[in-house]
Amino acid sequence: MKRIFVILSIVLIASAHGQSQVTSNKLAPLRLKESAFQSGEWFQFRIHYGIFNASYATLEVKEKNLDGKDVFHVKGYGRTTGLARLFFRVEDHYESYFDKATGRPYKFVRNIDEGGYTKDIEINFDQSTNTAHVNDKKHKQKTSHAVGRDVQDLLSAFYYLRNNYDISDIKVGESIELDMFFDKETFKFKLKYLGKETIRTKFGKVESLKFRPYVQAGRVFKEQESLTLWVSNDKNKIPLRIKADIAVGSIKADLNAFKGLKHSFKIKVKK
Repeated sequence: MKRIFVILSIVLIASAHGQSQVTSNKLAPLRLKESAFQSGEWFQFRIHYGIFNASYATLEVKEKNLDGKDVFHVKGYGRTTGLARLFFRVEDHYESYFDKATGRPYKFVRNIDEGGYTKDIEINFDQSTNTAHVNDKKHKQKTSHAVGRDVQDLLSAFYYLRNNYDISDIKVGESIELDMFFDKETFKFKLKYLGKETIRTKFGKVESLKFRPYVQAGRVFKEQESLTLWVSNDKNKIPLRIKADIAVGSIKADLNAFKGLKHSFKIKVKK
């Protein structure tokens, strides 16, 4: 169960462990007229495992100054609740600090406790040397790894995509691909565009963009195409829903609450 919450407790990307050997169209980022998000944006997601409300996860954006640099600071938090917490206790904390202008990450924090499975990792990205310095605090190990110039961390990747890709230039069946550094290695993250779909949410019917994040098939997921992601088709690009088919059932995460949006949330039919 621990891998499920590693992915779904922060919701936004849903495939941190994307495979490193994939081929797709790598689209060049576009310079949009305005950002999709702002300081003060906050999302809460409700995660269901079968008929059980298994967990809640939140994402919050704030502005900060990190070592003289103006950055966005994103905090992700996930925990099991109710009956699920009796069987599997989860407390997951994630943080990312990334440049307000370029979206490139400077610092990433992962501090988790998932049923006794713990990690306490801090990654500092040196953009001048394209190096990721990993501090594994639990095992008291420090390592350095060469990374690409445009590498993203688990959280910064979502906000980078929200700001830099225009869906009008992506055809159904085409994919977005970027490099993501996680733990101690770089993965190739691949996101396939499936088209538009209007879905029913707790806020009403919302026109969404449907994507397929690719993941590693195996112990958790049934196959590479086990995840589906819906994002609002407006300037916010809000993550509305994630569904995952896993080896022992299915998990769904729905947007449950929000505040601080930069743009109007387009609802076709209000609840």
